[in-house]
Amino acid sequence: MSEAGQSWGRFPRVSQRLAPLRDRAKPLPACEGALLPYGNGRSYGDSCLNPGGTLLQTRGLDRFIAFDADSGVLRCEAGVTLAEIIDLALPQGWFLPVTPGTRHVTVGGAIANDVHGKNHHGWGSFGHHLRCFELLRSDGARRLCAPGDAARGDAWFAATVGGLGLTGVVTWAELQLRRVAGPWMQAESIRFGGLDEFFAVSAESAQTHEYTVAWIDCLARGAALGRGHFIRAEHCVAQAADASAASSRPASPPPRLAMPLVPPVSLVNRLSLRPFNWFYYHRQRAPRRHDRVGYQSYFYPLDGIGEWNRMYGPRGFLQHQCVLPPAQAREGVAAMLAQISRSGRGSFLAVLKEFGARPSLGMLSFPREGTTLALDFPNDGAQTFALLERLDAIVAEAGGAVYPAKDARMSAALFRASYPRWREFQDYIDPRFSSGFWRRAMEQV
Repeated sequence: MSEAGQSWGRFPRVSQRLAPLRDRAKPLPACEGALLPYGNGRSYGDSCLNPGGTLLQTRGLDRFIAFDADSGVLRCEAGVTLAEIIDLALPQGWFLPVTPGTRHVTVGGAIANDVHGKNHHGWGSFGHHLRCFELLRSDGARRLCAPGDAARGDAWFAATVGGLGLTGVVTWAELQLRRVAGPWMQAESIRFGGLDEFFAVSAESAQTHEYTVAWIDCLARGAALGRGHFIRAEHCVAQAADASAASSRPASPPPRLAMPLVPPVSLVNRLSLRPFNWFYYHRQRAPRRHDRVGYQSYFYPLDGIGEWNRMYGPRGFLQHQCVLPPAQAREGVAAMLAQISRSGRGSFLAVLKEFGARPSLGMLSFPREGTTLALDFPNDGAQTFALLERLDAIVAEAGGAVYPAKDARMSAALFRASYPRWREFQDYIDPRFSSGFWRRAMEQV
């Protein structure tokens, strides 16, 4: 039975079949057409979609297998979400070593996209903290994959981490968690007036803080181009008595707010964007502000709004996340922001951050040394796509890359130029597996 499907960006909309997985010991179900594992659907474009094929729904693989509260080593099935890991581990003094901007992704999805977080400059990406995992192929073969161990499948590890779910189904994984004293963060917000200030604060903060990220006003112009708020943070070392009590409560509360329906038009538009960005930038009057905040509000602010992707209306939205190498980052980011400001098609969610120099372990991993810029654009049709093409051209000229997990339309040429190991990766693709993204990326090969 075919069902309409879409990713978190609500674009594109495709027809595909669904086959749930619930038992990691069983072989894959007999299905027609191409296969693709699907976790919680939090990728933004078509890397988690399989038009005309079958999605193997892994969310049913949701069991914890083992957890050593002394060492922080956790083994769980691939359908377990990061939120469920936090619920288990945080009351026992452990937290995720790397987390993206939502806790509602599965472990399998975090592996397939080699997700990164606000501490990449010190901790790398998700793949750096995997000890091993099992990979189930369509022919029934099972491979134990681990980093840096040829006898345990290190090449398969490198292909699967960041491999977009194309090498097979990850059934379970073993992850090394990190110690924390509790759920509280010490955060500092620094208001900066432009890109030069951002790069100066970022360089300083990389030496002093574990977590760094900036929100920017992508519609600012002239001398204010790239202005925003730089938010850096650390886990609180000393947790007060009330914090200890809070850590014993469920770590992942339901959203306080929710979008109850899809509005007929996008709420993110020319009328709302410029005033929102202006007021958000000016909401902090002091140059610096210190706060003690819960981990949810620092790491996952949008998780507090249920179904927030609905606010972009029936046509959905497109995210553009890229990384530019250090030597080209300043000019490249400025050129992109100038294009966006001139177009008037800005973003509420404009995030700027610097990646560290630690090489990613996956053949197709996105994180690499440089500066990453992520933005959400309402899908207004041809004009939005034209703007994204102009941004892609800047990325290509700088020798950068666009993130497949956030993409629904980059050209095959840009993908292949950004990920030079794609030919090597092809040798590890399961012959039964494919995706909308991969077929698009391999056009005319």
